[in-house]
Amino acid sequence: MDIRNIIKKPIVTEKASIMKEKNNKYTFVVDKDANKFQIKQAVETLFKVKVENVHTSNYLGKSKRMGTHAGYKSDWKKAIVKLGEGQEIQMVDEA
Repeated sequence: MDIRNIIKKPIVTEKASIMKEKNNKYTFVVDKDANKFQIKQAVETLFKVKVENVHTSNYLGKSKRMGTHAGYKSDWKKAIVKLGEGQEIQMVDEA
């Protein structure tokens, strides 16, 4: 698996911002098939930081309905990455 395909996008929410400020933890949407070691390696390589640990969560897609048509959103995986002391990832926070 290519390192650039493991991390899909950062999650920018109020809870993620609080975790970033207080605990130096960053939240990402990652590939469903990636394991913790691959996520750690991808973050360290792409952002040039030292990762202490990685927590992952799998989420099932919600069912959605548009008129008479029903479908599902995609399943996805979230990774919470804790960086070492003094490490930081420069990201543009969306307003």
